[in-house]
Amino acid sequence: MLPEKKQILVADDEPNLRRVLSALLARDGYDVQTAEDGEQALTILTEHHIDMLITDLRMPKLDGMQLLRRALVLDAELPVVIVTAHGTVDNAVEALKTGAFDYITKPFDQTEVRTIVRKALRTRDLAAAEATRPEGDPSEESRYGIIGRSVGIRELYAVLDRVADTPTTVLIAGESGTGKELVARALHENSSRRDKPFIKVNCAAIPRDLMESELFGYERGAFTGAVGSKPGRFELANGGTLFLDEVGSIPIEMQVKLLRALQESEFERVGGIKTIRVDVRLIAATNSDLKKDIDAGTFREDLYYRLNVVPIRLPPLRERVDDILLLASHFLAKFNTRLRKNVTGISEEAQALLMSYPWQGNIRELENVVERAVLFADSDQIQSVDLAHEIREISSTPRPRATQSTPPPDSQRTSEGLKEQVKAAMNRLERDLIQRALDQTNGNVTHTARLLKISRKGLQLKMKELGLRERDERLEP
Repeated sequence: MLPEKKQILVADDEPNLRRVLSALLARDGYDVQTAEDGEQALTILTEHHIDMLITDLRMPKLDGMQLLRRALVLDAELPVVIVTAHGTVDNAVEALKTGAFDYITKPFDQTEVRTIVRKALRTRDLAAAEATRPEGDPSEESRYGIIGRSVGIRELYAVLDRVADTPTTVLIAGESGTGKELVARALHENSSRRDKPFIKVNCAAIPRDLMESELFGYERGAFTGAVGSKPGRFELANGGTLFLDEVGSIPIEMQVKLLRALQESEFERVGGIKTIRVDVRLIAATNSDLKKDIDAGTFREDLYYRLNVVPIRLPPLRERVDDILLLASHFLAKFNTRLRKNVTGISEEAQALLMSYPWQGNIRELENVVERAVLFADSDQIQSVDLAHEIREISSTPRPRATQSTPPPDSQRTSEGLKEQVKAAMNRLERDLIQRALDQTNGNVTHTARLLKISRKGLQLKMKELGLRERDERLEP
């Protein structure tokens, strides 16, 4: 596989702060780009792949709040961290309600910055990254921003019709990539709380010792590094909806506090004595079997029944065969626009491969496959050759029969030969992928690395390994 290095953009009009943050993040192994104002930052976000944005609130040309809104339009899953002075914390809290991931106050603690960055990037990696909303008018194949006409999706529409505009707690179960966050947003936006905050928390991305302060906030001096008070996610969601993704990851000792907050609608910040009351609708999601977790002693039974008022099961994509081509067509239109391509359809052979593939990564995997296919399609249709190697191999290869109890004497040599063939095929695929990306960027290694979403150094090492020559970019005009 091609190596990946996270790309972080730091936007701030103070040169010293840009230098400090860049040096700190570079030492931790990230690729860092900087911008001195909001407009420059927006240009970088538009032209390059960025995994995370750290931006000051007050900047010339385009301030932090404007940049936040524009950035989330470009990439709804982009984690944005706001940098603010103590006097503008209220504005930072408003940014969180708008969609920012977190905020850092000046002067910042380096340990806090590292923790927030790791948590933000892990949240992005762990996010189910659900199917994006379709454009156009609702139809029988698209309701609540969800695409599908299979039996399971029609049943989902019926449940949403009944429970969306209620305060009832909902527990969404499904594999990663099946659309859990999309359903949670549909519940929120089709309720009377639609104009209030929708706050999401990926519980699997939060360290155990930070879970309580993340959910309930903390007071100044509550622990080392708590230089000021900070509201938790429950407070930020007051009047709106709180979405707890991967709720099964919450430590058992924290679950009793969560149960109390749900039952009593009140809690105290870490290190605080004041009881805070909130009005929050809770939606939880999990990709694990919580009943098995109860039997294993890692999840409280009383909390399970408090969450499981209305259960929703999202079927995996392999159980939604009727929806695969609908989703593929939606992603085709999406990436035509984003990549400035004009691919008009999918060939029958490629459709057959998509329909027969098991899709362990569900909708996210399908989205990635279509993006790659649109990027490298040489004709006006996606052909089977444009699909990823594993799609062509797994879809077209019959399932192996059960092995014999006594393997033939040369089975080990056959296995080793097969491994070599697979390795050679993967090398050819990677070489072709990189070469085509280089052709699109006129041989510019930096731009090619951005296009392939890997680090420049990682790309150079892979090019050397595959025998691809690098052009001297210093000679470019």
